[in-house]
Amino acid sequence: MTRIAVQTPSRSYDVLVERGLLRSAGTVLRDIIPAESRVFVVTSPRIRRVWGKSLQKSFIRVGRKLEILEMPDGERSKELAQLEKLASRLMKRGAERQSVIVALGGGVVGDVGGFLASIFMRGVPVVQIPTTLLAQVDSAIGGKTGVNLASGKNLLGTFHQPLAVLADPDVLATLPEREYRSGLFEAMKYGVIRNPAIFEMMESKREALLGRDRALLEKLIADCVRVKAEVVSADEREGGERRILNFGHTVGHALETETSYRKLLHGEAVGWGMVAAALIGYALDKTDSLTAQRIISTVFAYGPLPRFKAQGGQVLKRLLADKKTVGGVPHFVLATSMGKVEVVKDVPQRVVLQAIEEMKNLAWARV
Repeated sequence: MTRIAVQTPSRSYDVLVERGLLRSAGTVLRDIIPAESRVFVVTSPRIRRVWGKSLQKSFIRVGRKLEILEMPDGERSKELAQLEKLASRLMKRGAERQSVIVALGGGVVGDVGGFLASIFMRGVPVVQIPTTLLAQVDSAIGGKTGVNLASGKNLLGTFHQPLAVLADPDVLATLPEREYRSGLFEAMKYGVIRNPAIFEMMESKREALLGRDRALLEKLIADCVRVKAEVVSADEREGGERRILNFGHTVGHALETETSYRKLLHGEAVGWGMVAAALIGYALDKTDSLTAQRIISTVFAYGPLPRFKAQGGQVLKRLLADKKTVGGVPHFVLATSMGKVEVVKDVPQRVVLQAIEEMKNLAWARV
């Protein structure tokens, strides 16, 4: 088992990475979740059908009981109304301050389950058991929770660090192909911002990764988690260094919002956002031509990316409404070399608009 520590002022905890971990979750969590705590699992119907029984059996083996609450999956379910429904159901089930929430699912379930835990009874503990690649390498780690508003993504949320994160690569075997590739785009980000070896592995081991090679996938997850843990431990609340994790997300979030969360999965939007960051970085002489081309080529190598018709002006408006905008100025994370990035403000609007038009041309030039 790979054990990676996250150490923040709020809480220190471990991210555990191991094949078969979900089936032994009850044993692993026996000393982490207090014996007197009732355990409520927030999950989606599809994940419950595939993995719910395995998780329940693992708890039964150690004499614990799980109570399951279902919520719809998908980005459009990340809303306040869903949060209120879950909180009301917790109250009807008799949940109390000693209760623990387990978020079993992808990024949406993790974000909503974590947010619910952070505000129910003014805060109860949460354990994250991510079941998508994107959640295992990114969203389940670091304590960010949130829901969307019509005007933007994750505009309401909290920082609420979990008791533990359990990442089991075996659960990815049942992940639909499109969702799996979506997670690979998020993994690629870590190679650009901090660890070039991750990017090089994704360049050279494309077929094996797309084929879900078990050993290689476990290594990829652990390598990405190490980067995320290191950055979060240094900057829990995104006051400085943690902003580098937003590489690809500035334009990516704007595209998700502008297309009403119906056209692009989150990782796909990040893929387009990384293309945009490479184009913007090159236009500003921040990113050299070779690095920009490597980023764009590798993103497309893990495609296809869905086409989009969003207008540049509308995407720009979404950028200005993003929570990462400071003083009305959007900030972009741009690569200065492979493995190093810089947070840049005052990017001319014409450069952003030009990048969006180039992206649209690339989208419609490819199948």
